[in-house]
Amino acid sequence: MDIVLDGNSLSIEKLVQVARGGARVGIADSAREAVKRSRDCLENCVRNDIPVYGVTTGIGEFARIRISPEQSAELSRRIVYSHSAGTGIPQPEDVVRAAMTLRANTLSKGCSGVRQILIDTVLDMINKGVVPHIQEKGSVGTSGDLSPLSQFAEVAMGEGRAFYRGEAMSGAEAMKRAGVKPVDLTYKEGLGLINGSQVMLAGAALLAYDAERVIKNAMISAAMTLDALRAVERAFNPQVHRVRPFRGQNAVAGNLLRLFEGSEIMADKTGKVQDGYSMRCTPQVMGPSLDTLEYVREIVTTEANAAADNPLFFADTGEYFAAGNFHGQGIGLAVDYLCIALSEIANLSERHTNRMLNPVLSGLPDFLVEGKGLNSGLMVAQYTAAALVSENKVLSHPASVDSISVSADQEDHVSMGPIAVRKCTEILKNVQTVIAIEMMCAAQAFEFHKPRKPGKATAIAYNLIRKVVKPLVDDRVLYPDIEAIRQLVASNEILDAIESEIGPLKVARDMTDLPRPNVGA
Repeated sequence: MDIVLDGNSLSIEKLVQVARGGARVGIADSAREAVKRSRDCLENCVRNDIPVYGVTTGIGEFARIRISPEQSAELSRRIVYSHSAGTGIPQPEDVVRAAMTLRANTLSKGCSGVRQILIDTVLDMINKGVVPHIQEKGSVGTSGDLSPLSQFAEVAMGEGRAFYRGEAMSGAEAMKRAGVKPVDLTYKEGLGLINGSQVMLAGAALLAYDAERVIKNAMISAAMTLDALRAVERAFNPQVHRVRPFRGQNAVAGNLLRLFEGSEIMADKTGKVQDGYSMRCTPQVMGPSLDTLEYVREIVTTEANAAADNPLFFADTGEYFAAGNFHGQGIGLAVDYLCIALSEIANLSERHTNRMLNPVLSGLPDFLVEGKGLNSGLMVAQYTAAALVSENKVLSHPASVDSISVSADQEDHVSMGPIAVRKCTEILKNVQTVIAIEMMCAAQAFEFHKPRKPGKATAIAYNLIRKVVKPLVDDRVLYPDIEAIRQLVASNEILDAIESEIGPLKVARDMTDLPRPNVGA
């Protein structure tokens, strides 16, 4: 197997390999033993007539009602049916595959009381390409992603709807074509499949992965702007940043120096002492977004390897606990923070675009085109960037500050984390476009500096952009140009080409050599 789950060591990068790269998944022998011991603990509780939430009682407000052991299997099925109440378009396939992997990893931790066959069924679905139809809306992010995970559970039971090799069909047909035997649920296994945060966590994990690459692309576009506007390079000197030892800030400053290194344009000194804030303070603005990303990665990775379930069974002591590890508040807050961090990346990028288009600030032709009056140049490209930046500001309102009580006030505080994930997904797409517009403007600005050449890395970006977008001489329709460069950003083609030439751009976790403050006890 490519990825082996043990409930403790699943990384974001490994998860992406499964969700997007088709990596196969298995389970560690140590996890199999932990699962068996946890199951034995549950069955011992049932034999001793101990009331166990969701096993020998109802759930939610109905936890006060006892259920006989003979009714437990039917209870598991009915839990899945009653909670499949979502709405909206299907979740993307990579999100669903990630969510299935995360749920399997949680169950593999050996605290959920489910049987090994249940986990094996989920892994078989992942490895053979069965992708449950999970609608995007309906989860409030507490008691887990109940509604979306119930749609996943339906397919594991051989019911519901699914996709197989890109074709929509019944869950029964998808399982049959893939050669996966559905599982018959028993004690706790309805809750075992649905009582966790794994759908919103899957979205958060993929966002964290993509956000790192988006911010790296933003550093490239910023370096192009600084190169084109002949920025005062001294503002990025390592001495400046090491005395303010935030890791993100120092990473950005160092990356910028590497990106525009060797620029003949910047070598042509202007006599300026310093630049405007959006130029001079690029590391101080972008750096905190990198620091935020590290916080988000820590939250996501911790949750990915947590027992996010209820109830929990502990074989070492023979005890079970009904508690609240399914609550998604931590994920919701982290993703709301990421929304803000990504929005600020776009904020800065749009300000860079503005400086290049304004001749008073740039010293370049109006809107980066000759023939003013007859030509409007790249003027309205900034309008698009401004519109997306404004939209991001609205989307950055935190979802996690809201809560609506459900289940007759049994579930009277909820995280709304799934809404944060959907907002952040849209913000990330907007940021890609805003960065593309900055790159388009910077590439056009380079035309007016010829024959002086940009830096080694910024020249790589320029040359790749020129393969898909020609220099602007007379006005033309701009949206195909914007989309062509956005594709370069979204595919990381420019980033990959630059990193293959100058080495990986650094992020906050790479800055381990920075001095840290000694604050004492």
